[in-house]
Amino acid sequence: MSDKSSDSAYIALFLDMLSSERGAAKNTRLAYATDLAQASAALSGRLAQADAAALGRLAAHWASLARASAARKTSAIRQFLAFLHQEGLRADDPGKDFAPPQSPRPLPRTLAPGAVEALFITLAAAREAAPHDARLIRLSALIELLYGSGLRASELVSLPRHAIRENAGHLILAGKGGRERLVPIGRAAETAVMAHATLVPRESRWLFPSRQSHLSRLRLWQLLKWLAAEAGLPPEHISPHVLRHAFATHLLEGGADLRAVQTLLGHANISTTQIYTHVASRALIELVNQRHPLSQKRAI
Repeated sequence: MSDKSSDSAYIALFLDMLSSERGAAKNTRLAYATDLAQASAALSGRLAQADAAALGRLAAHWASLARASAARKTSAIRQFLAFLHQEGLRADDPGKDFAPPQSPRPLPRTLAPGAVEALFITLAAAREAAPHDARLIRLSALIELLYGSGLRASELVSLPRHAIRENAGHLILAGKGGRERLVPIGRAAETAVMAHATLVPRESRWLFPSRQSHLSRLRLWQLLKWLAAEAGLPPEHISPHVLRHAFATHLLEGGADLRAVQTLLGHANISTTQIYTHVASRALIELVNQRHPLSQKRAI
């Protein structure tokens, strides 16, 4: 039996096992069949005989794929090779150590301090023109909390009515994964929230109510897009998460400790927070390249 026909026969056996023993859905079997057929083709029909070096070539072949696609293909290969080993169709299982190379984690999109300032200047001008507009008063509170405290959109819109108390300076938030964290509330944010709170019924469950529930994340997203357009900024560059990123990045650029920023953001693992150091470092490198005297000298 040729290698290619051998691959085909082994893949058919594996897919049959998925159906009969694991009850895998048809779409799952079809996806695995496609992934395994493509892997077999990439290895010239020798997937069933693949060793660690061959799997390394396969990983390199998938390097440009999206994370989700590479993860699914990796899972298919690992299960296939484990099946061959368990069935005695090969003596070893190189798939147990198989993992495609990790693509670099994309840097979070953020805003320059000037862009954030433009948002606040535009909002202040709108407030001055319509000082009693409840929607603008609410938007002020939302923006102050997003950029001033680094709240997630879901955390912000679902704040309880009395979560923020005057002169407290902070709130205790049950964030992602049920982990509690202390969230600082600056004076400007507190002033904005107190002004908004006077317009919310005291018996309301939510600080930002909307109909029978609270403000939706989609509506928050739409409000930010509107403000960005009014400020002359590209709306596609603005979102609640971008303001959260800006909060973290600007803190680090200002000299904040990484552990402190981790606590403020509510990250369980500091490696998640470290992605912001790359953004901050990039800004510092650009600053040196633009401003340092040596950067102005001509090459001799």
